[in-house]
Amino acid sequence: MLIVGRIGKPHGIRGEVTVEVRTDEPEARFAPGMVLRTEPGAAPPAVPSDRVLRTEPGAAPPQPASEYGEPFRVPAELTVEAARWHQGRLLVAFEGVLDRDVAEALRGTLLAVDSADVAPPEDPEEFNDHQLVGLAVVTPAGERLGEVARIDHAPASDLLVLRRPEGRTALIPFVKAIVPEVDLAGGRVVVDPPAGLLDL
Repeated sequence: MLIVGRIGKPHGIRGEVTVEVRTDEPEARFAPGMVLRTEPGAAPPAVPSDRVLRTEPGAAPPQPASEYGEPFRVPAELTVEAARWHQGRLLVAFEGVLDRDVAEALRGTLLAVDSADVAPPEDPEEFNDHQLVGLAVVTPAGERLGEVARIDHAPASDLLVLRRPEGRTALIPFVKAIVPEVDLAGGRVVVDPPAGLLDL
């Protein structure tokens, strides 16, 4: 499963929601009729998204809680009814989400697609998140540093989250100067970290 977005706060009173986009193809992923799988939870995902990285810089519609206080359950899937951009934010209307209460109940839900539906990038210097997660991270000399746990899409640059053998994590900017080689066939990422980077 690849995360393509995270539902934010409601917009208006008719069920529209803001979506934090985690894909390089929002127009395709949030096109009317697209069915997205859901994963409830407000925490950032530890699973890959389908955002492309560059080495150079069918469930029933959701219903609100009943008058008897039954808990709201996020459906397994949500179907996009409409999507539009508003002041730099993506607003999405999902089928069956007709008011602000239901929209609010969806806040924090992660939206995903099947990785089999995501084509690999044509540019050999571009990668989808799921191609990198789980790869061994080694120095140019071959010393093993750990493995790629996930990708964080920060405003300044994309970051490889390195899981170190002792259990802690380190953040590695995904730029050519620090990550000179990605060897998908060999199952490894070569990292040449500046002094102190892995100690941050």
